[in-house]
Amino acid sequence: MEQLDEYGDLIAADDVLLFVNAAITATGQREFHSGAAEQRLSLDFLHEYLRVNYRELYAATLALGINDHNAALIVRELLVHAGEATAEERRTEGRLIARRLRLLPPQRVYRLFGQLRRAKVNNRRTRAIMRDWLAARPDPAFDAVKYRSGLKAAMRHGRFAPPGDELGDFLFAPRRRGHYRAPLLDAWRRAHYEQSALYELPFTVAEGFAVKHGIPRGAFLERIRPRLTELEQLRLAASAQRHGVALVRGDQRRLTLTRRVTAVLATPVAERREQRAALTEELTAAAARAAGAQRGSWGRVAAVLDDSFSSFTSPTKRQRSLATALACHFLLAELAGSYTACWTSGRTDALLARPTGPTPLGHRILDALEGEPDRLVIVSDGWDNAPPGLAGEVLRVYRTRLDPEHRTSIVHLNPVYDAADFDVRRLAPGVPTAGLRDAEDLPALVELAQFAEGRTGVAELRAHLAERVAAFLSEEHP
Repeated sequence: MEQLDEYGDLIAADDVLLFVNAAITATGQREFHSGAAEQRLSLDFLHEYLRVNYRELYAATLALGINDHNAALIVRELLVHAGEATAEERRTEGRLIARRLRLLPPQRVYRLFGQLRRAKVNNRRTRAIMRDWLAARPDPAFDAVKYRSGLKAAMRHGRFAPPGDELGDFLFAPRRRGHYRAPLLDAWRRAHYEQSALYELPFTVAEGFAVKHGIPRGAFLERIRPRLTELEQLRLAASAQRHGVALVRGDQRRLTLTRRVTAVLATPVAERREQRAALTEELTAAAARAAGAQRGSWGRVAAVLDDSFSSFTSPTKRQRSLATALACHFLLAELAGSYTACWTSGRTDALLARPTGPTPLGHRILDALEGEPDRLVIVSDGWDNAPPGLAGEVLRVYRTRLDPEHRTSIVHLNPVYDAADFDVRRLAPGVPTAGLRDAEDLPALVELAQFAEGRTGVAELRAHLAERVAAFLSEEHP
């Protein structure tokens, strides 16, 4: 009986880790080897399975580095199925939900509120969560202009009174007033007939008015430049260049390493060569900030990084896998005392990375292990095909015959969810695999990967999650 309990314990831990891998990597969008519908169906099953069988642990994953798509799904599932929770679970869930909602992009939260309205979830607890989130928004007028339909729907669903008569009129009876005291609200009113007013609005709102007024794209981008955020500047850089508009980049220190690398990969190779010094300095500085106190503390590190053709990912998530690998490259260089990078293509100039060729993971792992590193980190989607299966066999022999004492720590980080297997694709049974979306989460995921080796049960995993939840909620009121 004791052995059965231990076996069940390991299965529970494995189930939770499988879900965490999915919640980090899967976004319900098309990947290189699977379509969007397949992704969504697989992900929906995992959410329901974990919620029904391990609700407490399911809620605790909100404290981990899961992506925004899955965080919103977890919140929705917890609120739609609130009747399954005990009173104590609901209290903890409420705090986790409130904290996580503050970290989500506003448009995603408004979309979530719309899903709750359509699901007819309107109990006192849900209304309190919605009310507190809306009350904490720093600029109600900004939300009223940029997320007007979402804010209106949330107000109606929760039966909330708008903060002030003016905002209420703007949302529900915009023609009632001929003038608004709030500059942003009045700019929206004037933008319907006055072209100059649209340049006082947020970019996404002004863009719609520009189309309505027939303003040429180049002229619009030139005048809206001062109102663009750093992310908008990065997203619009290529479009602006085509129209002869040079965007002034904002403070790149506010961008994460992975976001910055994504923008670099969108830049033509010729431009990367020209700007090599500036880009390298910028990415190295971002990696140093991400490494923090652990900078230089990892000893000898070797990395096998996948820049094969499948790292293109899909037209929907263009070069997402490659961006993750390149960001990990810069971060590992900062974490390591000494560092060696082995790209699957054989490339030695990481800044010029592009998706190309097959995936000879086995050969590159041999190259990386030749230097007997303290740590080997493999960043790949796991589709080893040149030849197929060599990577798994190399790792098996190395772990069982050459390094049974685990002198070299090996971890596989996979940025791609495999919908068919409800998990990220693994290379070898003896090597822990963790899902990875943003390189900034790499240190925490390397720690979490120890639970995936099959030697720890749900008790240890619960303790780890409890620590992460406590740390997450301790930041609730900074």
